Amino acid sequence: MQPTNAARALRPNPFKRLLQPKQWDFWTWVTVIVYVFLLAFILYPLVSLFYNSFFNDKGDFSLENYGNFLKLKYYYGSLWNSLKVSALATVFAILIGVPLAYVTARYNVKFKGLIQILVIMSLLSPPFIGAYSWILMLGNNGFITRFLQDIGIPFQSVYGWKGIVFVFTLQFYPHIYLYVSGALKTIDTSLEEAAESLGRGAFHRLMTVTLPLIFPTLSAGALMVFMASFADFGTPMLLGQGFKVLPILAYEQFISEMGGNPAMASTLSVILIFCSTAILFVQRYFVSRKNYSMTGMRTPKVQPLKTLPKWLLTFGALLVACVSIIPQATVIVTSFIKTKGPVFHPGFSLNSYKEILYRVPKAIAHTYSFSLISIVIMIVMGMLVAYVLVRRKSKITAMLDGILMIPYVMPGTVLGISLIIAFNKPPVILTGTWVILVIAYVVRKLPYTIRSSTAILTQLDKSVEEASISLGVPPMKTFFKTTGRMMAPGVMSGAILSWITTINELSSTVVLYTGATATISVTIYSEVFTANYGTGAALASILSISTLISLLIASKLSKKGLQL
Repeated sequence: MQPTNAARALRPNPFKRLLQPKQWDFWTWVTVIVYVFLLAFILYPLVSLFYNSFFNDKGDFSLENYGNFLKLKYYYGSLWNSLKVSALATVFAILIGVPLAYVTARYNVKFKGLIQILVIMSLLSPPFIGAYSWILMLGNNGFITRFLQDIGIPFQSVYGWKGIVFVFTLQFYPHIYLYVSGALKTIDTSLEEAAESLGRGAFHRLMTVTLPLIFPTLSAGALMVFMASFADFGTPMLLGQGFKVLPILAYEQFISEMGGNPAMASTLSVILIFCSTAILFVQRYFVSRKNYSMTGMRTPKVQPLKTLPKWLLTFGALLVACVSIIPQATVIVTSFIKTKGPVFHPGFSLNSYKEILYRVPKAIAHTYSFSLISIVIMIVMGMLVAYVLVRRKSKITAMLDGILMIPYVMPGTVLGISLIIAFNKPPVILTGTWVILVIAYVVRKLPYTIRSSTAILTQLDKSVEEASISLGVPPMKTFFKTTGRMMAPGVMSGAILSWITTINELSSTVVLYTGATATISVTIYSEVFTANYGTGAALASILSISTLISLLIASKLSKKGLQL
């Protein structure tokens, strides 16, 4: 039934309301301010980046950069390299994550809580720390490499594209594990039981019934793995040794001792965004082709196993989780080993920690101060924007939600380059300041805080707010005194997860930092390249311990309040 003209006339028009500032309420002001923020620090830098890609190194408007990308293997080969390592890492992550999730979700294996903690810890550690740890173990002079060579087993090193895939797989398979294990615990078992009654074997049921039912969730996890691998800068930079991927090439074209080519860097960045967006749409297309809805009334029960199978599966699951946590353990142990320059010596010492406290104390202070400022902004903006998206739905807020999705497909290197291009000239010059780092962190991590905030808000009954307003409390005061307080536990646990990724951020920081604004992540990166492995391990240990403490705090908050 079509609405009448009278009904259309009575329906509130959000666009018309925006044109009348005198009628703006608090939430209209919030919407406008958020739009200004997004236009200034997401859309404007992206438009500047896109515009800059159409100028050659002489400053003439041209398609030369795109032509060179298509003609020269040096450029298009980097895209192929990125797609290759990302696709292989995704496949191997699925091969590890799905069986691990199935075993822990469906069978009564031991130490499930420990396995989950180890898996989450390996996920929240930055990839470049994993790469650095494997260099210590499997590099040209790694202790496992030397051991294998001493006993006559030929082994080169972890360097090259195979090492990159190996590190990506161990780093990102937890995405698959977490997504799939959640889906397996809530799947409707009636279809599996129907297949069993028709004589289908366990493996056949898994392949033809269970996996197709959880395909949307599995594909979402696979997308996370692919996008994280595709956008990562640190691991290929540390392990590549000449193997170029697109984020590295964009970085080198933009920041080069030989002068660089910012216009070509812009072109490569645009191609990165285009590929990331295309991958996102491909995943959504395949999910939308079929109907995956279930009643969810008959969730699966944990199946008891006999003693031997139970312990074999427990050992296998623990082995995978322990291998993935090896990088964190390695950097912590290595940080206490005596060093003299790049060489490790027998015995333990605190010299590496003394050296970093003497030599790079500002990097440590910058990491936590910049991240703290960013998190405060994210918490406030996340709660306010979540309220607008959930409680004030309109075409304007739907558009706002769409813009907030852009950072999901924007690699950190691209964000850094776009911010420099946009803000390195009057009237607003932010390049080289700490402000541009905070902006980058907020833009990159804000969507995660907003998602956790909207998830919490949708669970809260609106009647509490309405009762407060009916008693004469203004809407803004109601939000901060009532709604905000109820949202706080869940929002804080989500914000802590954003904090973890912020203190570990490398890809955007390495483009935006200067000597006066260096953080722990870029200092580790510099220490590894100058072969100062002891101090690099000490700095990496600080990040790992910070990650563990933050994860424990998030776990406590989520148990006290609402679950994420």
